[in-house]
Amino acid sequence: MRITVLGAGAWGTALAKILQENGNVVTLWDKNAVLLEEIQRGRNERYLSGVALPTDWKTQTDFTKAIGGAECVLLAIPSQAFREVSGKLKGHPGIFVSVTKGIEFETGVTMSRILRELAPADRVAALSGPSFAREVALGIPTTVVCACKSDGTAKTVQGLFHRPEFRIYRSTDILGVEYGGALKNVIAVGAGVSDGLGYGDNTKAGLVTRALSELRRLGVACGAQPETFAGLSGLGDLMLTCFSKQSRNRDLGERLGRGETMAAIQASHPKLAEGYPTARSAHRLANEKQVATPIIDEVYAMLYEGKEPKKAVYDLISRAFKAED
Repeated sequence: MRITVLGAGAWGTALAKILQENGNVVTLWDKNAVLLEEIQRGRNERYLSGVALPTDWKTQTDFTKAIGGAECVLLAIPSQAFREVSGKLKGHPGIFVSVTKGIEFETGVTMSRILRELAPADRVAALSGPSFAREVALGIPTTVVCACKSDGTAKTVQGLFHRPEFRIYRSTDILGVEYGGALKNVIAVGAGVSDGLGYGDNTKAGLVTRALSELRRLGVACGAQPETFAGLSGLGDLMLTCFSKQSRNRDLGERLGRGETMAAIQASHPKLAEGYPTARSAHRLANEKQVATPIIDEVYAMLYEGKEPKKAVYDLISRAFKAED
């Protein structure tokens, strides 16, 4: 199949590599011409240092040329730029696959809902799950889920990506898959705060378990199916992002827990992890849906209101006791 991948960051490049190795005709688009020149030589040292890449794919900085003739367009665009970039796809007849984990602040919608303003639901899919781009690019066994309202489209995407080391399951609950993948980034910031404060495994296990219930509540309020949050895009991705030292979201939280300010963190890393904008979107969405999200609320307060991490933890665990849900 002729496939265009939008975004040559770590995730877009890793997935483009899989698609190319599976015999598809791949075009990789990005605005950064220097980055694409390096990729054409078989490297992407900025995002996937030391990983050997194909050299027989196409790269393109011209958007119109990149998507021309594509039967499938995969979007690996940061959530803040997703609407702007995807808007250029209006009228395109191919399948759209979003691999972006985020929630639009102004509307509270996921990336697939933005794409559904441009194409029918049966041509819009999302791919998510516990998957660091570097491990995927290196061929380390990984399992993810593809979701679409149309099971037939999900099967098509499943076939495009499936390899012995990259197993794809499928689902028709695209909202559950996307909300799980986006909201877990916020919780990972909280897990990192726990690490930065020097707390132990007990603390993090309790945080992750209670967070799963919180994510499920908010996701269901937004139209998702509750059982999806026990799967790869929910529990699976939550565990990976909260416990791994590779997680940028967990690292952001750890720096907060150690006493760094957001101003200092932003100064050293202008491009912050997705958990930062998603915390703002999730906090607003929970208020609109009138869903209790105490962990998300405290992460938001630390990121955007300068709340002290120890105070956030105290406020979280000193709430009135209740039955487990």
